[in-house]
Order: sequence, then C-alpha cells, then structure tokens
Amino acid sequence: MTRFVSLFVAFLFPLAGFTQSISGTIETVRQQYAPDKRVAIFQISADSAGRLTGKTNLPEARQTLLARLSAQGLLVQDHIDVLPAAVLGEETYAIVNNSVANLRSNPREAAELATQALLGMPLRVWDKERGWYLVQTPDRYIAWVDFGGLQRMKKANFDRWEQAEKIIYTSPFGFCYSEPSTASQTVSDLVAGNRLVLEKEEKRFFRVRYPDGRSGYVAKAEAKRYADWLKTARPTEEALVSTAKRLMGIPYLWGGTSVKGMDCSGFTKTVYFLNGQTLSRDASQQVHEGETVETPGKTFASLRPGDLLFFGEPATADKPERVVHVGMWIGNNEFIHASGKIRVSSMDPAAPNFEESELKRFLRARRVRADSVSQTSLKGTK
Repeated sequence: MTRFVSLFVAFLFPLAGFTQSISGTIETVRQQYAPDKRVAIFQISADSAGRLTGKTNLPEARQTLLARLSAQGLLVQDHIDVLPAAVLGEETYAIVNNSVANLRSNPREAAELATQALLGMPLRVWDKERGWYLVQTPDRYIAWVDFGGLQRMKKANFDRWEQAEKIIYTSPFGFCYSEPSTASQTVSDLVAGNRLVLEKEEKRFFRVRYPDGRSGYVAKAEAKRYADWLKTARPTEEALVSTAKRLMGIPYLWGGTSVKGMDCSGFTKTVYFLNGQTLSRDASQQVHEGETVETPGKTFASLRPGDLLFFGEPATADKPERVVHVGMWIGNNEFIHASGKIRVSSMDPAAPNFEESELKRFLRARRVRADSVSQTSLKGTK
C-alpha cells in the first residue's frame, strides 16, 4: 500500500507541475496583452493533458502564448478560438439601432448593466450566444447586447454607413417622426449624441435613415449636420459646465451613459462626448487619462472648470488604491456628479451642499482637456 501511494504521488507531482507551468505562461501572456478584461478578450485555460481551450480576439497574444510554451518544451494541443466567431459569418460589424442600447456583462437580461451605446455608434462584433452578441464599442469596452439593439453588417456595408453624411441629435431628448411634422407618427425616441444618415434636408426637418433601413424626420432645431458639429465641438470650460448643468436631475443608473440614466463615470464621459472628446468608460480608467492637478492638503485653488475629481480608497501596504467615484469641477468650490441623480455638491464646509463624505474620500484631480485626450472618434474598432 505504501509503495502504491509513493508511485501515485510521484506521478501526480510532475503532472501538476506541467499544468502549473502552462497556467503560469498563460497568465504572463494575459498580463502582457489583456490586463484589463473590459477592453480585451483572452479567456484561455489548459487541462492536465495540455489541451488549450477558450477564446481571444487577440491573434498576436495566441501566437505569443504558443511560441513561449514551445520554447519551454511544453507540448500542448491548440484548441483556442480566435474571434470573431465563425458563427457570425461575414457580419462582424454592427451599428447601434436603438436610441440607447443596453450592454450587459453576460448574455442575459438579468445580467448587470455594463454600459450603454447610442444610436449610430459603430461596433465590432466578436461572438454570439443565442440572441446575444459580444460587441466592442469605439472606446474599446466589451459587453453583450441583444439582437434588437444593433444592426449587423458586412464590412463593405459598414464602411458605406461610416462614410455617409450624418446628423447628430443635440437636444437631450426627443423623437424622430414618420413625416416632416411633429404631429405625425413617431419612428423612435432620440437622445443627445444619436447619429443617423442624412438623406435630405428640408425646410424645418432632416430626412434621415436608420441602420436597419427605416427612415424618418428629425427637427432641424434639435440636430446638426455631424461634420459641422464636429468642427465646432470643443471641451472648453464654459461648454463643459453648460452641458453638465443641462443634465441636472437625471437619475443615477449603474452602467448608464445616456440621458435615460447615468452612473458617475457615464456622466463625465457623456459631458465630454457631447463636446467632441472621448473618455474611457469607467472612473478607474479615466483616472489614468490627462494630467494630475495638484491639490495639496485637499485644497482646490488650482482646479479649473472641467477638471475631473476622483474619489475612493487610497493605497495601503496591504491593498492597492480603489477609485470608486468621479465628478467634474465647476468652480466656486463646487463639483457636479451622478450620486442618486445628477447634482452639484461643494467642498466648502460652510456651504449648504457640502459633501463631507466626498471630501474625506477625495483622491486626486485630473485635467483631460485639449491635447491630453484624443477628440471623439466614432470610427469602428479594427
């Protein structure tokens, strides 16, 4: 009995070491190519026989993994799926087809709302599960959307959509109509930032086309030609504060990035987007953009309207920093943020809207305007 146990252990330990070596290399490659799972797919695992399974949208990461395993003398079987998935055929691009599409962390309605995408936004489609599609937005965020939220396209049709002249909806909320009259049947609702193809310009309306081919009319007083808007959209201090205040009172919604509801980073992202500049999706990503503005002893004299304030838990010897909230400075010791709803709070203890809890957990401020962040890009991810 003792000899049998000894032989079993001798067999098991080399096998465990083999599997651990493969797993360690997988993790090293993941850290190199896909450290943030929100913006890259690298879901690879290995079994005790050295069979590699999973999926990735990074062909170069797969090649690096296989090369490193080979260099280590680790014999494996490559069964990794490189996305886009074959089930998608040639339709691996898409355009958002609703005023606001809800993107979820998993392919089911009950899953957490991860983010939102606006009508006309280009998407890269990576995978499919039942009636759900795994997509990537222009800011590289990856999540699942149901079939009703997008119009899939082949690359040629996608390129034609992208190159077509468009309008952008600039009012916070409104409608597209079936006829050039606000008394006619609505085609859909619209929110600020929606884009549609311009078919014809009439006296008081733009005739527009949706990604799925529907057509309708949008009041010219509520929209602009996209090219004209892009030329003048600038994240100046005045424009950022004005846009932010137009969103006052909109309810907080975890995962929201539209006037239908916003979370804290969705709010700052939307304010900047509506002024021609793209920010990353989450506060923990936005905190790495732009440049730090010094706030010694939690004093705010150096801040300018539009600067972003980040809140959370500072790093300690036992744990890293946690950024959990973001707001935007508007001057006069005040900032605007999504907390319960879009509202203004103060850092001044004497002010009636003083937020002591936010002052206590303030981490730092960042300035992300001008050349520190690229201007809004609505081209599809390649």
